[in-house]
Amino acid sequence: MISSHIDDRWVVERDGEKVRTDRYGRGLRYRARYRAERGGKQLSKAFATKRDAKQWLQDEAAKHGSGTWIDPAKDKVTVGQWCDTWIAGYASRKVSTVKQAEVHLRVIKATFADVRLRDVKPSDVNAWVAAMQKDERADSYVYAVYRRFAQIMSDAVLDGLLQTSPCSRRTSPRKGRSRPYVCTTADVWAIYEAFPSNLRPAVLLAAFAGLRLAECAGLRASDVDFMRGIITPAVQYPAEPLKTDYSQTPIPIPHELSLMLAKAVADGAGEYVVTNEIGRQATPWSIQITMRDVRDGIEGLPEGFRFHDLRHYFASMLIAAGLDVKVVQTRMRHKSATTTLNTYGHMFPDKDETALEAVAAAMAERPEPAESPLSTKRA
Repeated sequence: MISSHIDDRWVVERDGEKVRTDRYGRGLRYRARYRAERGGKQLSKAFATKRDAKQWLQDEAAKHGSGTWIDPAKDKVTVGQWCDTWIAGYASRKVSTVKQAEVHLRVIKATFADVRLRDVKPSDVNAWVAAMQKDERADSYVYAVYRRFAQIMSDAVLDGLLQTSPCSRRTSPRKGRSRPYVCTTADVWAIYEAFPSNLRPAVLLAAFAGLRLAECAGLRASDVDFMRGIITPAVQYPAEPLKTDYSQTPIPIPHELSLMLAKAVADGAGEYVVTNEIGRQATPWSIQITMRDVRDGIEGLPEGFRFHDLRHYFASMLIAAGLDVKVVQTRMRHKSATTTLNTYGHMFPDKDETALEAVAAAMAERPEPAESPLSTKRA
């Protein structure tokens, strides 16, 4: 229930007569004020005409009634201020996830830091996306930053800072899914030989067991059953939870790989499979930097070849061996077969030719049609 009133700040009534106040002729004449609930904060605003004051009160009452009212104190919050508040509440997630969010927020704040949340329009979002694309940013990068912006604007709506988000299907850029680069087996062994001996197990784990970069750096000797040939990832670098629960799926490995990994553990300090120069846990950064250093010396590898591309090699090897999508999904430790197909669907054998042959065979079994009386008469 809203209680409201309009004050005339120029003229008041005293003893039945209208008397000018000491504010007469100065400032806006009418002040509209209201309380949304008993004991609540009083809000007010000055207007030149009584009609405008009444209209404002009606509009405020309508906003309260529809649930779209926003506290004026929150109405002044900028995108930059909200980003700082938002990331503070996001800090409970994995370190790598928070770092990625911080990178995205720096890009967002570079354009919108001083803009009030309420002032960001869909056209502004479209212009910002277009500017990133003009800078020749990868489609996947532009999409990821945009999705982060859409996320924080949606959360601003939930927190009562905005009525609606300026981000929608109409402002969203294309996702930009690129096909993974797959190197050859010869490339894998060339990379292996080029790596320093302490980091070579990372190449084996990615190319022949499908481990991710942080999983390689986090793999402990206790996570490997060398006798039975089974890797059971438990943590990722430095000792963080894995990407998903499904990432803990055991990975069978051949005896030859078990022997090579066991030797690496024996050569190190005995705790981690991939180590630095003094036998301690290696960092993902050192592995990635090494990949960047050696790839230029291997003929055929593209300039942007990443350590993660070894995992793509692992998937392609399984598909080339004729394994179906469910088996590949399990070995890649994807949560669903959809993820596997979205990433590697183009690698599975093309069934179009087989389908055409099946249709043609069915049509060829059609019996010769008997000559109809109608066709005889026409003849």
